[in-house]
Amino acid sequence: MPAGRRASIAPVLHAVADPTVFHIELFKSGSEPERASAVLVLVAFLVTFAFIRTSARLMRSPKVPWWPGSVTTESGLHIHHLVWGIWLMIISGFLAFATDLQTPWWQVISIAFGIGVGLTLDEFALWLHLDDVYWSEEGRSSVDAAILAAVLGLLVVLGLRPFGLDETASVVGTIVVATVHLTLVAITFFKGRIFLGAVALFVPVVGLWCACRLAKPGSPWAHKRYTGKRAGKMERAEQRWNPGKTSAEVGRKLQDFIGGVPTDDLEAGGTVPSVAAADGGPPDSERSGPAAAGPAPRGPGDSPPPAAT
Repeated sequence: MPAGRRASIAPVLHAVADPTVFHIELFKSGSEPERASAVLVLVAFLVTFAFIRTSARLMRSPKVPWWPGSVTTESGLHIHHLVWGIWLMIISGFLAFATDLQTPWWQVISIAFGIGVGLTLDEFALWLHLDDVYWSEEGRSSVDAAILAAVLGLLVVLGLRPFGLDETASVVGTIVVATVHLTLVAITFFKGRIFLGAVALFVPVVGLWCACRLAKPGSPWAHKRYTGKRAGKMERAEQRWNPGKTSAEVGRKLQDFIGGVPTDDLEAGGTVPSVAAADGGPPDSERSGPAAAGPAPRGPGDSPPPAAT
């Protein structure tokens, strides 16, 4: 392995061998320290994502009708929490770039940016699909995005830099290495190996390994290349990533634990009535049968119904 690549992995090995590497003074005075700021962003993001996702699940549950609803204007416009997250990231990011922050302001800005990331990524599926799919199967991509961001943040906290950006080398050499590295990362993502692709940004050998392995059957790489004479690879991929496998079931249960069970799965299991659809479900006018006359569903975008008079 080239010396530059060994240097990029060295901080992780050092972190494992020497626990004192995690001794970071988060609230010391002075100008903004890089790793302490990264830790605050990561922690604020994780806490915010956990809180807002839990809040949405409580709003969805009929067992806690007292839990407050979301922000809704008098005209009935639901202001999604990603709006607050985007504004927090814009304001805190601008201040971080435009000013020389001192204690305690760099800590405040770091926490604000992390909160903004948490609020925004919790509704990642909404701005990906341009539809309110929070509690649908497509909404699971928000959980995937949050886990991916957490992995990236953790690698940065550990001291890794993507593409060896902290190394001193010739411009041409850096461009060549970064191009090869980025190509391996892109192949990994196109093969559907999202989390390994995030790791490959920092550890190139992971990207090389994924580039030599089968793609997931639903990935763009499989749809484009596993046809014709390569159709056998699609069959092998489908066997390897069979949804009925234990590993796939464990992954799905982990997603359900973090982000909640999609409404369709709850209805299929008879846990909730079909009228209790969440945000992103069909409006009452599109429902058929007796359920159409029932009350409007209450999801993370709805306010509690007014009391009867």
